[in-house]
Amino acid sequence: MKKHNFYAGPSILPQYTIENTAKALYDFADTGLSLMEISHRSKQFVAVMDEAVSLFKELLKIPEGYSVLFLGGGASTQFAMIPYNLFIKKAAYLNTGAWAKKAIKEAKIFGEVDVVASSEDKNFAYIPKDYTVPDDADYFHITTNNTIYGTEIKKDLDVNVPLVADMSSDIFSRPVDVSKYTIIYGGAQKNLAPAGVTFVIVKNDVLGKVDHPMLTMLDYRTHIDKESMFNTPPCVPVFAALQTLKWLKNLGGLEEMLKINVKKAGMLYDEIDRSPIFKGTVLHKEDRSLMNICFVMNDGYEKYEKEFFDFASERGMIGIKGHRSVGGFRASTYNALPIESVEALISVMQDFEKTI
Repeated sequence: MKKHNFYAGPSILPQYTIENTAKALYDFADTGLSLMEISHRSKQFVAVMDEAVSLFKELLKIPEGYSVLFLGGGASTQFAMIPYNLFIKKAAYLNTGAWAKKAIKEAKIFGEVDVVASSEDKNFAYIPKDYTVPDDADYFHITTNNTIYGTEIKKDLDVNVPLVADMSSDIFSRPVDVSKYTIIYGGAQKNLAPAGVTFVIVKNDVLGKVDHPMLTMLDYRTHIDKESMFNTPPCVPVFAALQTLKWLKNLGGLEEMLKINVKKAGMLYDEIDRSPIFKGTVLHKEDRSLMNICFVMNDGYEKYEKEFFDFASERGMIGIKGHRSVGGFRASTYNALPIESVEALISVMQDFEKTI
């Protein structure tokens, strides 16, 4: 039986990425050595790093004056590195979920944080719209896609202060106007690579303005100067990221990827809206994520939740259980998920409906 991978992260990756990375684990670049044991300073791996940075810039159309870094520590380390490198007097944050709250907690260690708006009053089931970003903030931080709650900011915001975005779970799912951002960062384990590497896109001229002494490893300039090679990078995930970037380019780039993602998500949302036994958890359709589609049993059908989960699992639907804070179900439709998997889940939903 075919398995359909809807895990929220680590999650499905392109077969192209998996196959090429698996081959490199045995023989990397015809060296006779495994990718896991090659020096990160070998000419073969340096070429991988250089090509990954180049494709990152090409696919996202990153302007001059920005650096692309591949670091360790996950997005959670970036929650601290952002204020460490940017915080002078005050920061502004938009609270749209669990990961935004974690970022806010770290920033408060450095001083005043203005939470300009929050959707916590509705368990993060919408994206706040009516708020003002203070002009005296050192930066404004957003989380573009909220994996737990299924909400997404799908446009690039216009603000009067440096804009910082956690794009862990929607990077490369759509075109982005990088020029509107000062920093974009994220863990790679959704749309890019296995867990273990963190990407950071940083505008160079924003750095070096804080007045406190800088720890070497937490200073973005350290990693820019050494081209992500100050310490040993996570070589296997970086290689895998390069394969995914090649896959995206061969697919036609981010404009084409967006069309596919809109189609996949639209099919599943249409079925949720049609079905009498399911309902979506996001309050407004414009806030619905293209990456994480959350739904629950409709009113009066709550008792069938476990029964549907078992029914779907037996038919190869893997990773559809919702986060414990919202319950229900979550189908993550990341870039690599084929449309056939969405069709299979819809068929399972319709088949289950017939059993009630």
